[in-house]
Amino acid sequence: MHSAQFIRRREAGEYLRSQYGFGSAKTLAKLAVVGGGPEIFYAGPRTPLYTTEKLDAWARSKISPPVRSTSERKADDQAPVRPAPENSAEVGEK
Repeated sequence: MHSAQFIRRREAGEYLRSQYGFGSAKTLAKLAVVGGGPEIFYAGPRTPLYTTEKLDAWARSKISPPVRSTSERKADDQAPVRPAPENSAEVGEK
């Protein structure tokens, strides 16, 4: 049985940057709060730990398939743009 090797957040950010060209400790910290980041383990109440296996899976999920031009990207791959309300009365209306 292979045991997981845990790394701290700063090292996890450095790993992502060196392997994939994106990511940082600050990004991982923000995603730990708002969601959408790689799976995290904790040592005690405040020490986040990551595994390279989980970091790799998360990073690969963020990378698109190869394309030859921007027009090849599917429309559903891009987040929809919602227009801002024209006045504050529209905010909260459904």
